[in-house]
Amino acid sequence: MKEGTNLGAASCVAAETMPPQARTKSILFADAIRLQKSFTARAERRALLWIAARLPLWVSPDHLTALGFIAMILAGVSYAAARFNRAGLLLAIFFLTLNWLGDSLDGTLARHRNQLRPRYGFYVDHMVDTIGGLFLTGGLAISGILDWRIALGMFVAFLMLSVEVYLAAYTVGTFRLSFAKFGPTEIRILLATGNFVLWIHPATRVLGSSYRVFDFGGIVAIFGMLLMLMVSTIYNTVKLYRAETVR
Repeated sequence: MKEGTNLGAASCVAAETMPPQARTKSILFADAIRLQKSFTARAERRALLWIAARLPLWVSPDHLTALGFIAMILAGVSYAAARFNRAGLLLAIFFLTLNWLGDSLDGTLARHRNQLRPRYGFYVDHMVDTIGGLFLTGGLAISGILDWRIALGMFVAFLMLSVEVYLAAYTVGTFRLSFAKFGPTEIRILLATGNFVLWIHPATRVLGSSYRVFDFGGIVAIFGMLLMLMVSTIYNTVKLYRAETVR
């Protein structure tokens, strides 16, 4: 066994013998550099800072995280309800807006008040995103406006891209929030636009073709996420290889 492995094992044993609180504090966590260069990023940042500075003190980042999570679940429920009543499409827009507020503002508020909890925030925020994404795509699959197989493909592609983003945050030190000028806010805007179009004209097809609006958009989203995954994987693999090549 290599010496480095012995040292690693020894440090693990030492960590296990520590009291839980001391063990937690002994774990180093480097907050990754956030890369957000989407179309709306600049205006969104100004708006979020303006709101954060005016929120009452009783509103905490945890409250906002909970708001975003519940709103995402209700957006999925609204899509499912749209199968029986088109008003569900408008209700989904409302909950997507609330989700944006909670999901985008929780970290901004924590930074504004200097109440950062990097490990807790990173873990909870992205578990919430994953579970919320399941409810959203599940609701879309039930809604009848999107083929369930496309909805499943979207969720799988989302999970695969998320894994790459989280691994890059740990190994490369950069946390990418947008790809090719598209981020979560742009996706919400596209969903809301599609909802409004279908609420007005339920039989809308893409450029007069046989493709429904959400089916076409879902296929584009799948291929887009897989392309982002492939490009990011190659880029980060080459970067890490060059950084750690033994000379």
